[in-house]
Amino acid sequence: MSAHTTSRRDRLRQATVEEIHVTVRRLLVAQGSAAVTINAVAREMGMSGPALYHYYASHDELVGAVTAGFFRELAEKMEQARDAHADAPIGDRLLSVCRAMRAWAIAHPAEFGWIFASPIAPPNRRQDSVRHQAALRFEQVLLDLTVELWQAQPFPVPDLAGLPASLREQLTAYSATIEGRLPPEAAHVFLTCWIRLYGLLCMEVLHQLDFAYTDLEPVFEECLRDLSTKLSLDYSEPPLTEGRRPS
Repeated sequence: MSAHTTSRRDRLRQATVEEIHVTVRRLLVAQGSAAVTINAVAREMGMSGPALYHYYASHDELVGAVTAGFFRELAEKMEQARDAHADAPIGDRLLSVCRAMRAWAIAHPAEFGWIFASPIAPPNRRQDSVRHQAALRFEQVLLDLTVELWQAQPFPVPDLAGLPASLREQLTAYSATIEGRLPPEAAHVFLTCWIRLYGLLCMEVLHQLDFAYTDLEPVFEECLRDLSTKLSLDYSEPPLTEGRRPS
């Protein structure tokens, strides 16, 4: 078999894989995650279910591949926001990345729900899976900036000995998974900030705060202001180019 024939076959396969991902996304956005089945995707593409299994061996494998694509897309937006402010102070870069994350999430609520509402349970988490690797790329954006901040101007941290034993053990284990780039007490601050930021974003995207707010941008900015204080950073208002409405 010639290299030309092989290359052509690879291109056709890649084009079909891309079409599968586009179809999954269309079904997800239009009908929700329950509509994304092997047979439904195949039917939309004019294929048979068994034919689709030539590309993905199972529904879980398909979900993992599509989820990885969403993670990469989100990470790219955050990286672009970071790199657009490459010469700015670390605080400005952190804020820009957080705002980019929110902008993508509220523009793609179905995709955000898909990748975050159903995390992989630890027993089934494969370190070499495309989904796991893409998720790591996303997580790395904020982690890298926090590590840079910690090395340049360490932020206040709690006394590790004063934390509950179980929490100390978990923080020590997490610090080890990131190769000690943040000590346990600094990891505690990082994770606390992440939990608050992500929790608020989830509530916004999932419409859990609609009973009180019609516009959560100022609430999100208030959260960023508080997190800036926690990290000993100067908070700066977002420019109009980052989606801020004129006051």
